[in-house]
Amino acid sequence: MDRYVCQVCGYIYDPAQGDPDNGVKPGTPFEKVPDSWECPVCGASKADFAKEA
Repeated sequence: MDRYVCQVCGYIYDPAQGDPDNGVKPGTPFEKVPDSWECPVCGASKADFAKEA
């Protein structure tokens, strides 16, 4: 599964870890993360993330 990087602060969303503190279970691919999810570090929207190169 691909990892995604916040273009605002550099936070990396790793699907293997998810974001359980914000309701995203480990193993959740980025495509399945709710559109309402925000970066847990800076609050940027999901649209501000790009696939890690």
